[in-house]
Amino acid sequence: MEYRQLGSSGLRVPTLSFGTGTFGGTGPLFGAWGQSDASEARRLIDICLDAGVTLFDTADVYSDGASEQILGEAIRGRRDSVLISTKTGLPLGDGPQDWGVSRARLIRAVEASLRRLGSDHIDLLQLHAFDASTPVEELMATLDQLIAAGKVRYAGVSNYPGWQLMKAQAVADRNGWQRLVAHQVYYSLIGRAYEADLMPLGADQGVGALVWSPLGWGRLTGKVGRDRPLPANSRLHDTEQFAPPVESERLYRVIDALEAVAEETGRKVPQIAINWLLQRPTVSSVIIGARNEEQLRQNLGAVGWSLTREQIAALDAASQELPPYPHTPYRQQEGFARLNPALV
Repeated sequence: MEYRQLGSSGLRVPTLSFGTGTFGGTGPLFGAWGQSDASEARRLIDICLDAGVTLFDTADVYSDGASEQILGEAIRGRRDSVLISTKTGLPLGDGPQDWGVSRARLIRAVEASLRRLGSDHIDLLQLHAFDASTPVEELMATLDQLIAAGKVRYAGVSNYPGWQLMKAQAVADRNGWQRLVAHQVYYSLIGRAYEADLMPLGADQGVGALVWSPLGWGRLTGKVGRDRPLPANSRLHDTEQFAPPVESERLYRVIDALEAVAEETGRKVPQIAINWLLQRPTVSSVIIGARNEEQLRQNLGAVGWSLTREQIAALDAASQELPPYPHTPYRQQEGFARLNPALV
């Protein structure tokens, strides 16, 4: 397993990390992802640790805290061997104090996560979504206090607008507070919007990407294709309403390219899709998920080898799409491209 720095921080993370949204799954979304109990979770974590995967990602909103609780039970007695990443900010109830990242809510959420995890610290705390109701000064001051108290080691965000991430960094710099070092983002061969603004921002500001849903919400597993309809047992039947959208012809074009590379390499389609991500700038770790040991071992096969330049170019071409304005002219017009060739 390769290890990379998380952004510009001193924290070294494995290039593959494990997402625990399948632990204790309940409800229409998380129940469809998976329903691993503590015993099964422990087995999956054993396999991860044997492969060098030491970072485990969860969130307080995953099955109303059940994911954190089962993760805590599964790592009991080996806390020093793992890194825990969790997220907070999304609603956990209907009350006014049940959502967001105000000082009161954030401190209470961290204390609750620590209890569920059975730990005295969180290695990486990420804000699960942008909360427009909390002043950024209050947010960054609170994160700095949590880090100073030793309850949180590093802080990051997830699904953030670029301008708010940059604003948070500027406020931290101005006040001498700890900066954000990670951004958990959706990024895949069928979802490359991250590249337009957030990737250049991450490179400039030392914010490493933790990639969620690298297989495009289960569409790049190899089970779906131009002449292969969605299997009857696919979780997409229940969860597609929550998925990032993709146009059908673009999806099939990418799958065609993946299958061509799979035939050349003897690798599985998901392994190729993940390996492509690991070649991309700013990516510190790709979060893989699995409902069972077979899926996990297949995804672990995405590392230890590399796509060729020609294979990467073929996947780039199949998945390329014009970014939204104001980025479009830099791809279409020579004068714009000459000014900033790195954006082309």
